[in-house]
Amino acid sequence: MKAAIFKGPGELALEEVADPTVGPGEVLYKVGANTVCGTDLRILRGEKSKGIDRGVILGHEIAGEVVEVGAGVTNYKVGDRFAVIPSVTCGRCWFCKHGEEHFCEQVDLFGYRINGGLAEYGVLPARAVERGNAIVSHSADLPFEHMALMEPLSCVLNGRENYQQQLGDTVVVMGAGPIGLLHTALARIGGASNVIVSDLSAERREIALGLGATHAVDPTQQPLGDLARDLTGGRGADVAVICIGRGELFVDALNLVRKGGRVNAFAGFKAGGSVEFDPNLIHYGEIDVTGTSNSRRDHGEAAMRLLESGVLDASKIVTHQFSLDQVVEAIEFTGSGQGVKVAVKP
Repeated sequence: MKAAIFKGPGELALEEVADPTVGPGEVLYKVGANTVCGTDLRILRGEKSKGIDRGVILGHEIAGEVVEVGAGVTNYKVGDRFAVIPSVTCGRCWFCKHGEEHFCEQVDLFGYRINGGLAEYGVLPARAVERGNAIVSHSADLPFEHMALMEPLSCVLNGRENYQQQLGDTVVVMGAGPIGLLHTALARIGGASNVIVSDLSAERREIALGLGATHAVDPTQQPLGDLARDLTGGRGADVAVICIGRGELFVDALNLVRKGGRVNAFAGFKAGGSVEFDPNLIHYGEIDVTGTSNSRRDHGEAAMRLLESGVLDASKIVTHQFSLDQVVEAIEFTGSGQGVKVAVKP
């Protein structure tokens, strides 16, 4: 079969490799689609290599169909259509035992150490099968490229759990990439009165409006804090979600939420970076600051059911499709600023 192999920092090769076979406790699946994450782009550019095995098949936003199950597998059957929670946890460490498996100390990841979805076929290892990392869809009509959004959507659901959006809130989403657009859509579904989205791209601002944003602005032309205060009688936003990994946006977020507001650092920031801000903003304003970087399997279940419901228009998120033969082009296109989410379909 064909597969996209990580050769080392900045090196990705589409190669013919042996078809995978299924062992005891394992599941063989045919890849339906693998959506591309910004992390894949960072790997291709050589900006990220820590924890990634050379020779691994890349791709962690995977949707597929079971074609064979190994001896002893009872929780999956041939024909099951599913998407993958890529973090395969141990179930034994302190975090796993205390309901915080997304902080697992012995985690393995699809597309890092476990072969991922940028291939024609893949295998769910026994540990992933046992832990239930494949979230089965109950819908026969949900396209694989939409099903693959389960993984990023599950992370967004974890973020919402952290920043606790309430009915009637004014929410500011900083960045209208795939993650920012998912936060936007769920804010409106969740009953936000105002959803302000900021992005430099006019195309993405337009998509944000189509997903329920009440205001979509170019932050270089319209100050977010002023708009948030205008809409709230001078108080400021209830929630600000940072979806672009720039430290100055963290400071901006602290300044545009109201007293008692919530700030969520959803984006990853440059390793070793720092920002300077007045801690009294948090002290006197009693601002809750949270982060989000992963999700649990229960978030994956909730995300799949949400995608099946159709209340989230996934077609506005997945805007481009490429074949596996075009995998390098697909990943590079992700960094071009065009479209939103790219799917690779073997």
